[in-house]
Amino acid sequence: MAASEENSALFPIFILTVLALPLVPYTILKLCRAASRKTKSIHCQCSVCFHSGKYRKSIFKRISSVSTCSNFTLVLLWVIMAFLVYYIKHISREIQVFEPFSILGLESGASESEIKKAYRRLSIQYHPDKNPDPEAHTYFVEFISKAYQALTDPISRENFEKYGHPDGRQGLQMGIALPEFLLNIDGASGGVLLLGIVGVCILLPLMLAVIYLSRSSKYTGNYVMHQTLYAYYHLMKPSLAPSKVVDVFINAAEYKEMPVRRSDGEPLQKLFMLVRSELNLDLKNIKQEQAKFWKQHPALVKTELLIQAQLTREAGTLPSALQGDFRHVLELAPRLLEELMKMAVIPRSPQGHGWLRPAVGVVELSQSIIQAVPLNARKATGGSAEGVAPFLQLPHFSEAIVKKIARKKVRTFQEFQDMSPQERAELMTQAAGFSASEAQDVEVVLEMMPSITIEITCETEGEEGIQEGDIVTMHAWITLKRGNGLVGALPHAPYFPFPKEENFWLLLADSTNNVWMSQKVSFMDEAAAVTAASKAIQETQEGSGASLKEISAAVREAVEKVRNGSRLVMGKFQAPAEGNYNLTSYCLCDSWIGCDKKTSLKLKVLKRSRAGTRGGTMAEEGPAVEDGIEEEEEEEEEGYDDYESEYSDDGEDELDTKKNGAVANGVSHRKGSGSSSESSGTDEE
Repeated sequence: MAASEENSALFPIFILTVLALPLVPYTILKLCRAASRKTKSIHCQCSVCFHSGKYRKSIFKRISSVSTCSNFTLVLLWVIMAFLVYYIKHISREIQVFEPFSILGLESGASESEIKKAYRRLSIQYHPDKNPDPEAHTYFVEFISKAYQALTDPISRENFEKYGHPDGRQGLQMGIALPEFLLNIDGASGGVLLLGIVGVCILLPLMLAVIYLSRSSKYTGNYVMHQTLYAYYHLMKPSLAPSKVVDVFINAAEYKEMPVRRSDGEPLQKLFMLVRSELNLDLKNIKQEQAKFWKQHPALVKTELLIQAQLTREAGTLPSALQGDFRHVLELAPRLLEELMKMAVIPRSPQGHGWLRPAVGVVELSQSIIQAVPLNARKATGGSAEGVAPFLQLPHFSEAIVKKIARKKVRTFQEFQDMSPQERAELMTQAAGFSASEAQDVEVVLEMMPSITIEITCETEGEEGIQEGDIVTMHAWITLKRGNGLVGALPHAPYFPFPKEENFWLLLADSTNNVWMSQKVSFMDEAAAVTAASKAIQETQEGSGASLKEISAAVREAVEKVRNGSRLVMGKFQAPAEGNYNLTSYCLCDSWIGCDKKTSLKLKVLKRSRAGTRGGTMAEEGPAVEDGIEEEEEEEEEGYDDYESEYSDDGEDELDTKKNGAVANGVSHRKGSGSSSESSGTDEE
């Protein structure tokens, strides 16, 4: 029984140890991270972004940023640890070893007369006849009497002095630091331990597995529903017009689950009248077009109107009942657009190619939603092939301001960027009537806009030249520069209510709408980029038989590039049949308009002369399209007046390799041409 009581008393110590082992190092790590966290702001500092309140932290927001669930759990665990320390300190008397000399207040080796004197003195103080307190009676019987008996009996005293226990040598005892009621198997609480083992070891993991499987069966790793991916996959077409992408985008299952209330009818009708010009309705048959629009699924109608409210900056006219739905639609938009992009570039042809035109349309829709710019603003006007859209993302700019600037012979966004700050300030103050602070806001945003440079090489690892059937490795270094010196930053987006990170998509495509390779690129996490680039360069160098010194030098060079604002993108694809291929690499930003870059690349594939084939049997060259898709698209889009995309493909710019700086043998080292100067006309449908 004593051993059981001792084990029960040790249970708090066991719990304290289990808590302290992970909690102490985790707390130290968390404090070190908080102390080393950079205080440099990476979001836009213009007055428009400041007044939007998106990055401004109120007292409540600051408290909520500190009082997170993890921090609350951490504090709670430390409180529990403090309580356990206090509890253990005050129950130490219960688990102390039996010491008869200490109980009688004597030193070890005291004489028998001293023992009797001490016993008489303590008897006067604790004997039941002298002290009626029950605790005194218990202490006298269980401690004082036993200690006196152990020291006055010759055998007991000899055993205690020799072995440290009145009963002689004690055997080794094993115990479990658990409460006594859990170990009392024969008592009324005998099933508690068994239930605990079953609950913790069987039922809890089973419950977690059921929750995980039920959620994973409905959502992907990006928290997008499988039904959404299914709809996106089947609605995506190779010749999908850029402004038709929004019709596919709103078919997400998440949006279809959005409730449509009866009270939403009148506000949606008013919103429809405000954004009707952006819905691409046929004005000649406006009544039929309106009737057709309202016959759609109510949730789709509501979603499309809320998206158009964002594009036309009419969100301020929405009633409070629709504001929550509006924020919900925009909150889901970035990850839904990312999945829609994946469905556009997913390999569909026998050669493993995706589709370029819908991919560009998805990125343009993402840019327009983030910057709150209408899709129709991308129509070519005057000397600008990209329209007024890039100007409208600047603070204080409107279409009227753009027209005033155009009168001063500044018709394209690239021309506006190429001006010196003094020339721009003079233009904006004199031609547009801007104040000095408004002109400064424009300069702040222009310094935030990224400038992209692309360097691409394509080669067959370990071989000279590229032969048909080879597995071609593409190395692309994408370098980002900003006027303010930042690398990773949040874009200027005062009309988008949530912080949004910049993401870039690198596409390698040909002139027949085929995407050979695609990859998402981020400049936010430098540490992850350093690790990925170091590993890739090391594996490449080891595969080529480089020495350890050469590998180290190459890795150091790659790390330095990453820290200076570059990212390494690597991909593999199978070399097609023999011939010369004019490819184009597109680096598309999902947040900024007018910052996309493309670089031409000439790929020469030789006839196979090496033994064996690396890629297996070659598929027949040429675009493969599902039966009936092209004809169906032509019927659907016949008579549709689409705006001109920045990357409308007619192949002229890709065939003229001298003009675009292409280099033979799959190597291109040049700054990507701007989207404003590389637009190649309208796609005829």
